[in-house]
Amino acid sequence: MSNTSFSRALTAALLGLALTAAARADTKDYEFQLVKDEAKQGEAILDVRLVDKRTSKPVPNAVIFAKRIDMAPDSMEEMTSKIEQLPSPEPGLYRFKAKLTMAGGWRLSLGAKVQGETGTVENRLVFKATK
Repeated sequence: MSNTSFSRALTAALLGLALTAAARADTKDYEFQLVKDEAKQGEAILDVRLVDKRTSKPVPNAVIFAKRIDMAPDSMEEMTSKIEQLPSPEPGLYRFKAKLTMAGGWRLSLGAKVQGETGTVENRLVFKATK
């Protein structure tokens, strides 16, 4: 192999490595965001987007494996409610049904796996239930 060929091969390999490293994301590059920060007390539908913070684009097909809703913002973490995941109306939007038994501050905690990434995306989202 000539020096020129070796130099080109090395340059191509380094470029490929740089592009691969730049394309790889970390779970910190993703976050859940509430569509609305208020919901009516009682049976509520909560819509949450999972976004790639680097591009601000929605992330579809994540697997939600952990979900919890409680009143921790009002110092009542033991006050929990049932939460159920519903079918997604659009890619990157995750919908949940919860019974908000009291008006006040609620916290939605989610854990998810993003396809093609290692690690877990975890967020705690705070919103208010109104009468």
